[in-house]
Amino acid sequence: MKVLLVEDDASLREGMGELISDLAEVRSVGEVGEALAALRQERFELVVTDLRIGGGEAGGRAVLEAARKGRQAVAIVSAASPEEVARALRPSIPDGVLVKPFQIEDILGLVERFLAAHRGVAAASRGTIPSEGDWVECAPGVHLASPGGGVGGAIWVRMVAEGTWAWLARPRGREAALLLEGELIIEGAHFVAPATFFVGAEDAPEVRSPNGCLVITLGLDG
Repeated sequence: MKVLLVEDDASLREGMGELISDLAEVRSVGEVGEALAALRQERFELVVTDLRIGGGEAGGRAVLEAARKGRQAVAIVSAASPEEVARALRPSIPDGVLVKPFQIEDILGLVERFLAAHRGVAAASRGTIPSEGDWVECAPGVHLASPGGGVGGAIWVRMVAEGTWAWLARPRGREAALLLEGELIIEGAHFVAPATFFVGAEDAPEVRSPNGCLVITLGLDG
């Protein structure tokens, strides 16, 4: 699994990178342009970025919006409170906030939550596909199944060819997803199975499946 770390303080970037490297492969950059280039070049299970990268909130917003377009999870690092961060980034909403100053266990716990969601959805995908009686139509050509109850467990999504939907597997988003079969286009981002993506906080993106698809999702803990 991969994490993109965006921090312009070199010593802090090095320290955070060393900590995160115990959990995942880390790509560390110190400028907004480098972060945007990294997001164009590869995919990450999590993007951790300072809010004021480059000296202003516009930098953190640019990284957040680019990662969100690629359907990758984003955690913001800031000395501001989570409420202040939310106000600064509206209408975009980060998937997590790490408040400075933080302890080692804070950053490790944050990163582990996102990685655990991706590991969990991969593990759940190896289980039995829901039986026909488990599926419920939530929109024309779109069916959901949550054999375990769906609140904290896996939710399956099945779409017919050329099916469209405003994604709402979970009302508040923040879910890791694994495309098991078919293709899915999420507001311009094209995924072909097998592929992973992340539905961000409070997000309900327009999705379309050219030839039908099967997806399993797992919500972020906490």
